[in-house]
Amino acid sequence: MKRLFDIIFSSFVLLCFLPLGIFISLFILLESRGGIFFKQIRIGQNAVPFGLYKFRSMRTNAEAGGKITVGSRDPRITRVGYYLRKFKLDEFPQFINVLKGEMSIVGPRPEVKEYVDLYTKEQRKILQVKPGITDHASLAYFHENELLAKSDNPQQTYIHEIMPAKIKLNEKYLANPTLSQDLIIICKTFAKIFRA
Repeated sequence: MKRLFDIIFSSFVLLCFLPLGIFISLFILLESRGGIFFKQIRIGQNAVPFGLYKFRSMRTNAEAGGKITVGSRDPRITRVGYYLRKFKLDEFPQFINVLKGEMSIVGPRPEVKEYVDLYTKEQRKILQVKPGITDHASLAYFHENELLAKSDNPQQTYIHEIMPAKIKLNEKYLANPTLSQDLIIICKTFAKIFRA
């Protein structure tokens, strides 16, 4: 049932989003050099790596400055990228990941390997399910970048404070992974985006 819902919902969103996606692609290409999409290796279900897609919101080779984005005005973020991130539009290409079966609409957000390597044995249980585009943690930390911008050491703040808290919220989801809960999370996510 969940997989069928993922396919139908993702197909509908991608079809409706196509005209806006074309405009976004043009703006990205006109503003800075580089491709339209940004692909980053994340850890998926059963610890299998996969390429997560996003609209490119940063300048090329931005990851050389670290994988954590600090604040919405991080100098690596392009002008178009600022608005893509503000309204979470950079995340929409991940519906392609959902159609490919690498992700689900709702599920724990996938991390990069260097952070997954820090998980305890208990925390690694969240890798038993497909990662998602949104989840309880995404809602609770909707403005995560702004929180990190206030930290003297964003990397350590993420590893020791934010990441463990997000995992606990993911464990809450795993305790009751129902379609009704998914629908509630999806509705709350859209509400957050429209209030951004």
